[in-house]
Amino acid sequence: MYIIIGILAGIIILQSIIMWKYQRQVKDICRQLAFLMKHDSNMLIHREFGLGGIGMLSDRLNDLLELRRKEKQYYQEKETLIADTYTNLSHDIRTPLTSLDGYFQLMEACENVEEQRRYLNIIHERIHSLNEMLEELFMFTKLKNESYRLELTSCCINRILKETVFSYYDEWVRREIQPDIQITEEQLYIDGNKQGLSRIIQNVIKNGLDHGEKKIRIVLKREQNQAVLRISNQVIASEQIDIEHVFDRFYKADAARSKTSTGLGLSIAREFVRRMNGEIGAKIEENEFIVEMSFPIII
Repeated sequence: MYIIIGILAGIIILQSIIMWKYQRQVKDICRQLAFLMKHDSNMLIHREFGLGGIGMLSDRLNDLLELRRKEKQYYQEKETLIADTYTNLSHDIRTPLTSLDGYFQLMEACENVEEQRRYLNIIHERIHSLNEMLEELFMFTKLKNESYRLELTSCCINRILKETVFSYYDEWVRREIQPDIQITEEQLYIDGNKQGLSRIIQNVIKNGLDHGEKKIRIVLKREQNQAVLRISNQVIASEQIDIEHVFDRFYKADAARSKTSTGLGLSIAREFVRRMNGEIGAKIEENEFIVEMSFPIII
């Protein structure tokens, strides 16, 4: 009889101890959680034991804390990106705005009609450059937003390349540039976006016009199941080009020749290529800056 009473008493005492430890552990977890939610810390919830669902509870809370930390880091990076973007853009815009103000003053002070017309043409060019800068900022911000969905359809890259290249004909003639253009006769279809593809080609060509010399080469060909587009231009002082960072936002190899550029062109091109399941890279070969991209062929 005494043995049974002793066993029962032991069980009751053991249960009381377990309940006490259980309650203490739950309270401790609540205190830790309150502290971690209030303070910016990379610590996780610590537990003494995992019985009675305590282990599962603390694991789930740690998963939520880790997810919260990653989300916070993601939004902090986004905020930093936006802040850097607007800081750099305000710096880039300041120069054309200052020159606009100067030309407006010159035009007001000038009585010669021909001179006024010349100043007005310059003002129109500066306004056009400003519009391009703002449009690039808008496009870059939109592409960096993961919620933005680029609509993809079957596109003939040959046709889009020819249409885009033709739009530069007048400028090449004016600059006395004779492009070497080689486009395969085979019609290459990819899962892409027409406006996006045109923008990629425009940005890479514009980069060559801004930084290269009077030589540009454009080649479109098929390599196995890939449509490969290579755009290259001759450059001087190729050693000044940081090939590892040419696709970084705001990168400018030659600031003196980039006064009307935001430095976002190649970065935007890379984002478009990525969203079309393609690959893009750059390299220097014998004083030629080469941008090569490839897209999976669907037909």
